[in-house]
Amino acid sequence: MTAVLRWADEPGGGPAVVLLDQTRLPAHEEERWCRDVPALVRAIRELAVRGAPVLGVAGAYGVALAAARGDDVEAAAAELAEARPTAVNLRYGVERARAAWRAAGRAGGDATGTALAAARELHAEDARASTAMAGHGLELLTRLLPAREAGWRLLTHCNTGALVSGGEGTALAVVRAAHTAGRLERLWIDETRPLLQGARLTTWEAARWGLPHTLLADNAAGSLFAAGAVDAVLIGADRVSADGSVANKVGSYPLAVLAHHHGVPFVVVAPISTVDLDTARGADITIEQRGAEEVTGSGDGRHAPAGVAVHNPAFDVTPPDLVSALVTEGGVAPPSEVRRLAAGYDGPRATELREADGMMKA
Repeated sequence: MTAVLRWADEPGGGPAVVLLDQTRLPAHEEERWCRDVPALVRAIRELAVRGAPVLGVAGAYGVALAAARGDDVEAAAAELAEARPTAVNLRYGVERARAAWRAAGRAGGDATGTALAAARELHAEDARASTAMAGHGLELLTRLLPAREAGWRLLTHCNTGALVSGGEGTALAVVRAAHTAGRLERLWIDETRPLLQGARLTTWEAARWGLPHTLLADNAAGSLFAAGAVDAVLIGADRVSADGSVANKVGSYPLAVLAHHHGVPFVVVAPISTVDLDTARGADITIEQRGAEEVTGSGDGRHAPAGVAVHNPAFDVTPPDLVSALVTEGGVAPPSEVRRLAAGYDGPRATELREADGMMKA
């Protein structure tokens, strides 16, 4: 597969952040070259690159791109951080690369090289986190579903594979680990309206990985639960607040309600970079509102009357009492113990979260 995200600096071409354009999948596997920060911001807003972990990496590379071009790094960082408001990883990646750039500049060092090194370090960390989450998630499912000798029937929403990560992903990485271990009977994939990330992207990845999978309309999930055909739900997250509430692709909350009603584990898989202790409650999470055309269609593909009022939130929030477990690279914990989970993990983001938690309690 073409790299989801990479840095390029070719002779005569200058620096660029190169993306696998996810708006073109599954029909076309094409790269999108972002040679300046406005181009990268457009790509982020248009969902050419999407998924919380990789957005953080993209934000960090964006800071390095501004520095390499000699642009106003502070202004570029501010623009990148605001490109999508819900996914906290984007701001985290931007701030991490900007902090490295500032520190090197004050010390008289190579600020551009230092920013790029910070982005590459974050990219590598995300790949390692993916591997760790897959292992922790597999262990959790083994404990939660000991009676399913025939294999597990797992349901997922949106896209959480390699397309969102420097590695194999978040929730879908756990599914792949289950398949490798011979424990996956069926992956149920919600189509994920209105932009069909499940239908377009998760089925594409599942086929490439050889996972036994079936696509379903979002509103068909309830009948699967009623038939006893779902053993666990695995989703990712774009932000986890201090109280353990989880913001994820819209449609996740209804799945949590269904899972709770039917006694099915609802598991969230996300790196610690997704935790935001500065956001106290789920109700405080800013939810991105997207354009009406995503729901009504456009051009000849219009399927609603022109001018109809549209409500199109990109995300919804699941309260912690509906989440069975939160899986991160630091381990597994109930969402109410997100602070303890972060405190017990040794990594740059965990250190920042511990410091933020200390300031909150002071």
